[in-house]
Amino acid sequence: ADDERFNFTILPKNVGKRKAQIAAITQSSGDLILNVDSDTTIAPDVVSKLAHKMRDPAVGAAMGQMKASNQADTWLTRLIDMEYWLACNEERAAQARFGAVMCCCGPCAMYRRSAMLSLLDQYETQLYRGKPSDFGEDRHLTILMLSAGFRTEYVPSAIAATVVPDTMGVYLRQQLRWARSTFRDTLLALPVLPGLDRYLTLDAIGQNVGLLLLALSVLTGIGQFALTATLPWWTILVIGSMTLVRCSVAAYRARELRFLGFALHTLVNIFLLIPLKAYAL
Repeated sequence: ADDERFNFTILPKNVGKRKAQIAAITQSSGDLILNVDSDTTIAPDVVSKLAHKMRDPAVGAAMGQMKASNQADTWLTRLIDMEYWLACNEERAAQARFGAVMCCCGPCAMYRRSAMLSLLDQYETQLYRGKPSDFGEDRHLTILMLSAGFRTEYVPSAIAATVVPDTMGVYLRQQLRWARSTFRDTLLALPVLPGLDRYLTLDAIGQNVGLLLLALSVLTGIGQFALTATLPWWTILVIGSMTLVRCSVAAYRARELRFLGFALHTLVNIFLLIPLKAYAL
């Protein structure tokens, strides 16, 4: 607080992340805005690495790689840390290859201030079912950047460590918010997709249809067991094989055998996250 390079804005009450961001942005003067969540610690070189990517005026936003700072706490935090690695180094990295990360994660993302100022009205006044939106800020802001014609990028060497849920209840509440945001903002992104590389359309279809197909497979297997008292071995074998392939590829790419343990996430996905996402929808 004694460092003259910093100004602190204390709002009279908690107005949520979106309005807090807007209050800071409107008082700022730099060319770039760095958003860091309160439970996140960034590596010393994050600012310089993200700023280097932003030297290209076509780039409106860039995000770093997320890791779990409390990875070693529980089996769940270890699982989430691997989930973050896959989300960053498979999903975001692939999207960035085609010029459009679809969600620059809130814990560590840099934005071009001039672009943000032109989008603040749309960002601040977003409504969902007639009410002001209070979730999914990061995805919405990213899609606004893309709709304005800017590229969004991923910088894997810019490392940010964030506190992740260490109990299942907190994790499921987080996933419920994220699922609602994904469903809502996927609709928001539909008009943007034709102007992007065709891979991004394939990616959006795959993320939604893939989940639907898995849910139908699980329901079919449960139906078979309920009606015939026989185990759906083909369903179990196919899902198990796909899980093994995915985890093996991740273990190879990350050069870490621990990713074979990510197979446990398939059980969490089938028995907890699919019902939760159906409820979110």
